Amino acid sequence: MNAGRLLVRVTVAPALLVVAWLAVALPLLMAGVFRPVPAIALFVPAAAVTLWLGLRSRPRDLPPGPRGGLNASGGVDAVPWWTTGSVLAITAAFLVLQVVMCAEQIVVRRDPASYVQFAVWLTEHGSLPIPQAREAFGGADGVLRFASPAFYQDGGAIVPQFMAGMPLVLALGGWLGGTHGILLMAPLLGACGVLAFAGLVARLAGPRWAPAGALLLALTLPMLYVSRSTFSELPAIILLLGGLSLMYDVRREEGRRAGLKAFLAGAALGLIVLVRIDGLRDILPVLAFAGLLIGLRRGTGYWLAGGLLLGAGAGLAEGLTLSRPYLAYLGSSLRPLAAISAAVFAATAAMVVLLRWDRTGAWLRRTGPAVARGRLPGAAAVLTVLVMAGFAVRPLVQTVRRVPATKDDELNVRFIELVQGVHRLPLDGTRQYSELSLYWVIWYIGLPALLFATLGAAVLARRLLRGRSPEWLLPYAVIVWTTAQVLIRPGITPDHPWASRRLIGLVIPGLLLFTMFASAWAARRVRRLGYGPGLVRGGAVAGVALMLVPIVLTSSGLLMTRTEQHEVGAVEEMCDELPARGSVVAIEQSTADRFLQVVRGMCGLPAARTAGGTTSADVKRVVAGVFAAGRRPVLMAAKPEQVAPYGTPHRVLSVRTRQDGRTLTGPPGATWGLFMEVWIAEPAAS
Repeated sequence: MNAGRLLVRVTVAPALLVVAWLAVALPLLMAGVFRPVPAIALFVPAAAVTLWLGLRSRPRDLPPGPRGGLNASGGVDAVPWWTTGSVLAITAAFLVLQVVMCAEQIVVRRDPASYVQFAVWLTEHGSLPIPQAREAFGGADGVLRFASPAFYQDGGAIVPQFMAGMPLVLALGGWLGGTHGILLMAPLLGACGVLAFAGLVARLAGPRWAPAGALLLALTLPMLYVSRSTFSELPAIILLLGGLSLMYDVRREEGRRAGLKAFLAGAALGLIVLVRIDGLRDILPVLAFAGLLIGLRRGTGYWLAGGLLLGAGAGLAEGLTLSRPYLAYLGSSLRPLAAISAAVFAATAAMVVLLRWDRTGAWLRRTGPAVARGRLPGAAAVLTVLVMAGFAVRPLVQTVRRVPATKDDELNVRFIELVQGVHRLPLDGTRQYSELSLYWVIWYIGLPALLFATLGAAVLARRLLRGRSPEWLLPYAVIVWTTAQVLIRPGITPDHPWASRRLIGLVIPGLLLFTMFASAWAARRVRRLGYGPGLVRGGAVAGVALMLVPIVLTSSGLLMTRTEQHEVGAVEEMCDELPARGSVVAIEQSTADRFLQVVRGMCGLPAARTAGGTTSADVKRVVAGVFAAGRRPVLMAAKPEQVAPYGTPHRVLSVRTRQDGRTLTGPPGATWGLFMEVWIAEPAAS
């Protein structure tokens, strides 16, 4: 196998493996039998078939024609080994760095720990929902609650927040290496994301630009941040970039082989919904693209639509059956998304009918591939620049605020005011800082890369309207559609680096992809002016270095800084301190929020919390109920004086570490201290 074919195949393999795993794991979970033996036994042949179908083709070209790279030869056979070797070396170095710096977020405070606890439950039990085990507390009691952040109390059960895709992937790590295995899946998935991005750069900008693209993405702070903890963006990035690469490869295939590869691409893109429900927004351009292919009588359109609908349908089925409380919680944002999706579906159907109309077909044959002629392509390029300029001046004309409508909104208001107080900003908890979204991007990729990305997007808009660069149509549509929506409304608590996760899903990879295209385009233009290859290559290296400097400057403060350490060992020691037949009742809010599911999932003990306003008499009644059930009551809180009235306080957990800092108006560069304690008391039988 030569370097080009290796690069083509290795960069889509992660997406194919994730597709195979989710295709096996989801049915087992929905049947309540997600266990290691059946899952792995089914995954091995499923992965073999998926890889064979996705990789067996022999692409004749990696980039389209002579436009890939700096030389005139862009075929797979012309890709030098240093290109593929550099991509693999960058990916391996990124993986090693992230493994060393991997966080141990398992105590529930934000999403990564919630995903870990979700995965821990699946690893140990293989089914949903989570039982409340009320009988362990002597039956129902008016002061007992079983919910905690990210774990809803739904009737007589507990339902984890979020979609099941990420926990299903993490569970494989849990079977192989326990809690540390779950945590180490994040660096592995992050490295696969870097590899997948390099593959898309190689296809669309040229293989010689793939190492630069991989390096730029790997060193951005958001990529470093999300791949040190278990964020759902990680498998979503792999599926999205891998799916787009597979659709590029479809162009080089014919017949059933092209159809099967298009089906796998559609499945990869559709399964993003199983990982993140807002992925439904990201794949709408794919639906329209499939409709375009069908309307133009391309058989691959049916295969792409079939895979897309099957993957997205699987995600929606899981959401409506196993994650319904989560979807209900997101109802205010999902209802508009559902309406937009229905409108796009209807518009796509109308487009198919119109394109298949004989008169439309005759018109298309007369006009050729160009969508627009005259000045319109140039106007589209200018409009692209103006839109970016509009985002740049947005803070001068708009201040985005959000009036709290729910209890969670009120908590966010208090949190934002806390961060504002730390940084001595005017106190206004309703501020969302969304008007700064383009500046968030500049913090992380730098102004040179953003300017090149704008140039690349403008050039591509003009080329696509002129009927050129058709391989860019789907990636361009997906990137522009999602980037515009995220920049307009990020929809996330605006502290950083937390909010950067919204950018890494597609905005930053997409803009860097445009940057690499613009760099390749500029290098070709300079070459046409008569300058020698050595000078062109030197200029390209200098340009990449110029873009790399601001990225490294932003990332340097956290590049070698470890956060969220020592939690795994501390929790394991806590579990060892709890009695084997204990029923744990958290009588203090922060402890209940952080540790209720930890006790339930990692310690394997029934856990509940007391409601607000609970009196000492209520607690004693609950204790009596636990004794009546034949178990040992354990009262848990954050301070010894909170459990002292019921027994001798005993500290079972003490963690002193660092956590990610919080900034609102500038890039993050520091960490905050984090101290947690858990005290218990075991009341004596009365």
